[in-house]
Amino acid sequence: MNNIELRNLIIEKRIKFYEIAREVGIAPTTFTIWMRDELSDEKKVKVIKAIESLTK
Repeated sequence: MNNIELRNLIIEKRIKFYEIAREVGIAPTTFTIWMRDELSDEKKVKVIKAIESLTK
């Protein structure tokens, strides 16, 4: 899953970047910087788990 797909999923689930950042344990600005480039597999897993957690 690339960043475009992640962004679309975030929009679809109506989640804000700051909510994901809080769930992952980073600053919102850090998450925005993460999303500028392709995420590593480790970061993708963290973001996907955060999205799943926030949408339960």
